[in-house]
Amino acid sequence: MTDLSARLSAGVAIPAHPLALTPDGTLDERAQRALTRYYLDAGVDGLAVGVHTTQFELHEDREALVDVWRLAAETAAETGAGTAAEAEAAGTGSTSTGQTESSRVGSPPILIAGIVGDTTQAVAEAERAAALGYQAALLCPWGMADRSEDALLERARAVGEVLPTIGFYLQESVGGQRLSRDYWQRLFDLESVVAVKTAPFDRYRTNDVAQVLLAHERWDAVVLLTGNDDSIVHDLLTPTRGYGRELRVRGGLLGQWAVGARAAVDLVAQVRAAVDADSVPMDLLAQANALVQVNAAVFDVEHDFAGCVAGVNEVLRQQGLLTSARCLSDRERLSPGQADLIARVRADYPELLDEEFVAEHLQDWLR
Repeated sequence: MTDLSARLSAGVAIPAHPLALTPDGTLDERAQRALTRYYLDAGVDGLAVGVHTTQFELHEDREALVDVWRLAAETAAETGAGTAAEAEAAGTGSTSTGQTESSRVGSPPILIAGIVGDTTQAVAEAERAAALGYQAALLCPWGMADRSEDALLERARAVGEVLPTIGFYLQESVGGQRLSRDYWQRLFDLESVVAVKTAPFDRYRTNDVAQVLLAHERWDAVVLLTGNDDSIVHDLLTPTRGYGRELRVRGGLLGQWAVGARAAVDLVAQVRAAVDADSVPMDLLAQANALVQVNAAVFDVEHDFAGCVAGVNEVLRQQGLLTSARCLSDRERLSPGQADLIARVRADYPELLDEEFVAEHLQDWLR
């Protein structure tokens, strides 16, 4: 097992990194670096940059995309493996707020590049990301002229010659498509595939992926990650069993974890402890429903996810990490009443959105 596979298998909390824009729509480098510092200080295991929450439209400007990848990589290198907030937890197993020590202390973050477009573009992007130190590619369907399963698989093979790849089942409301069990079987056949992110927001389709992987000869070589922001805790807790095997979701790569990152790290640790104890506390199940309530506001479920990217940005703007909730596309904007709904869940669930942690460290991250 490679070091990357081992780290993913150990259980990971990986936020999908947002894009920080000024009110006039230009890159806000100060805020972009501040976000990276926040995630690393929160103890996340990695960063996914260039993905949906970073805004797929960023890929239309190759140099801007590379700048954003570079900022995350440089800031991660400057911040180092052991951050101030993590040091606070070291030796005690918990922070002053009662949260669990990050599993990343002493290790650099895993850098994952979101890759889009047809094969030629995707390979070129993977090469640029690899040159910047990124360790894996998350294969996103956005920007492909041919989105047939054969085309997706051919692109995965080609990108896999540059970087280890992570498959992606993206929900249809934000640009995904239905994929057959045969597709997943053929994807898992590729030795370069180290993980898969299931994010269809659909239990039947999520189960398709898990069942195919469970039966596959590489079942213990491909790490299952959740991207279902509406069922995070249930995905993390629930095993899939069969063929004398047990398959578990080993963590998440989530847009929801672009906010409340410290709480996400703690959640993964709580789930790990519950699995080890073979006992699920009621408080953990209650947290599942609270997270759904938060996600409904942030991802704009009322308007079929129309404001999901802007909603993530708005949480960070209200907390002071961003100066604007603006997105690259005019179609991506807050829905009516969404900002007020976000303010309400911030007040109702401060522990899930890192309110105290962000307020304490904000000025240091914005330095």
